Amino acid sequence: MFQFLIDTLVRTSDLALVALGLSLVYGLVKFPNIAHVQYAMLGAYLSYFFQAAGVPMALAILLSCCAVGVLTLVLHLLVFRRLLRSGPAITMIGSLALAMLMVAFTLGLFGSFPLMFKLPLTAPLQIGEVRIGHTQLYALATTVLLLVLFSALLFYTSTGRAMRALSCNRALAAASGLNAENITRLVNFSSGALAALGGSMLAMTSGAHVNLGYDMLLPVFAAAILGGLGNPLGAVAGAFLIALTETVVTNLNFGWLLGKPVAFLPVAYISAASFLILLLALLFKPYGLFDREVRRV
Repeated sequence: MFQFLIDTLVRTSDLALVALGLSLVYGLVKFPNIAHVQYAMLGAYLSYFFQAAGVPMALAILLSCCAVGVLTLVLHLLVFRRLLRSGPAITMIGSLALAMLMVAFTLGLFGSFPLMFKLPLTAPLQIGEVRIGHTQLYALATTVLLLVLFSALLFYTSTGRAMRALSCNRALAAASGLNAENITRLVNFSSGALAALGGSMLAMTSGAHVNLGYDMLLPVFAAAILGGLGNPLGAVAGAFLIALTETVVTNLNFGWLLGKPVAFLPVAYISAASFLILLLALLFKPYGLFDREVRRV
């Protein structure tokens, strides 16, 4: 039972930061940025590049987050801000095209073979029957720390209040004297940095590869929609529910149905779990489980 909970929390940490950044930026620009998951992929590759150049792992990830954050801001200023003049649907299609370009560029530069980080080999931490790798433990602790810091920023600082005001009513907030453009730039930079951090931590165990973004696309969007697009902390709760569903699907023993002692679903069925949750959310709670702010918008 405890191992099941640990597996769920580890998977949540894989999705939470990327889903948080996606929902955060949606609250201000009001379009689903499909290219957002590719920021995670770029962050993984940049972290690998910096570490391969001799930079310590923690600093390599920090540099990667800053670089992807700057790229996210530049793309917002040069591409998405112009596309938004034509409406959110056109902007979403543009983000899909941009995502394809980033994948093609990365594939041509690094190839399709996963690039594994050079990390020291250590035995997993074991407490009773519960096992967790040191890398997974660090990723989980980092995710929890950042979520606590983000919650404090959002609810107990003037910047957080400005972000929430802009998300609820941009025109009224701007008329009240808030600098909407500066807040939007800060949010875009932060969302890119969070995505890069999430991708880098995931790549520490799975390696940096071009499908990393595609693999995260469905569960991240499902988490953001389930939590209510524009509700960052709701997206984190959605990530937990998606992770819980995926863990259940891959840990249930269906042997009793097939007359076998052991029969588990392949890992490939993880995507089916995300599809199922996303479909149910769209059918019964299209505004998400935590939809108060979304409905107000």
